[in-house]
Amino acid sequence: MPAVEPDNILLLPRLEEPDVIGRPKPVIVHTTAPSLLEGAGFPVRRPFPSRDIPFTMSDPFLLLDHMGAVEYAPGEAKGAPWHPHRGFETVTYILDGAFRHRDSHGGGGLITNGATQWMTAGSGILHDEMPPEDLVQKGGLFHGVQLWVNLPRKLKMVPPQYQSIEASAVRLLTSADGTAIIRLIAGELGGYHGPGKTRTPITYAHISLQPDAQLRLLWPKGFSAIVYALSGKGTAGDENVPIKEGEAVVFGAGDVVQMRADKVQSAKSPRLEILALGGLPIREPIFSYGPFVMNTRAEILQAIEDFQSGRMGHIPAANLLGDDSSSSKS
Repeated sequence: MPAVEPDNILLLPRLEEPDVIGRPKPVIVHTTAPSLLEGAGFPVRRPFPSRDIPFTMSDPFLLLDHMGAVEYAPGEAKGAPWHPHRGFETVTYILDGAFRHRDSHGGGGLITNGATQWMTAGSGILHDEMPPEDLVQKGGLFHGVQLWVNLPRKLKMVPPQYQSIEASAVRLLTSADGTAIIRLIAGELGGYHGPGKTRTPITYAHISLQPDAQLRLLWPKGFSAIVYALSGKGTAGDENVPIKEGEAVVFGAGDVVQMRADKVQSAKSPRLEILALGGLPIREPIFSYGPFVMNTRAEILQAIEDFQSGRMGHIPAANLLGDDSSSSKS
């Protein structure tokens, strides 16, 4: 898992241990992410939205897809060909391998090994997310996640925008005892800020916990709190709820998010790797249809009409003509 690693964890800024009077957040939901196929047929695990974690509980997040980890054979790698979005943001974080993003507003690039692409669909955009040609031809390891972040009504029709967050830009922190690596992609923890520019207030981090290490995070007030296990095993909350790869927990009211890695991990997953995410709930009506997320049915019908009429942009002519050279070059 080559997501960015510090040269020396002892030199990283340390988060202060939360005050003992801080109330631990209780675990209110523990669920296993169901598996399904997305895009052109690549497998994902989706902890939310689900029966156990509906929109009202994940707010302001709409969806989380865990892609891999998978070792593709030559010719197996697949992606998500050109498709539209409106009304929210997609955040794609690649831990291993690579994905190429292109969109109808000129944004895009290769996302690889610890990098993140942040696309604000806003008023409407077309994009595709595909494996680079060398991964398709030769095969290889691929592992990533995509998070959908909702936009409030007043921002759903902002102009589309693209952010490229290279692995070197991610804010690296460690726990008070130096046993955790915290990669802060967006938002704030302990007074430190990640590089992602957010319209909806959120915190998004990838955390590695050494065996038997405990992490206690003072969580931003008023934010929802969800932890998803990418690999390894451990426990969540003061209740020590077991959690392992492919499982998620939702925390309730309180001040401190608490996690612990099991003392014994596997050779495949020597650490507990988690995503910790939360945000300020928007608490507005949600009306969704496939790649569109708005507030009313009328707005969805308008989105469909705008897409069909070409008002969300067009696939670049080079791609229509089959000049796909950008898919195999950085």
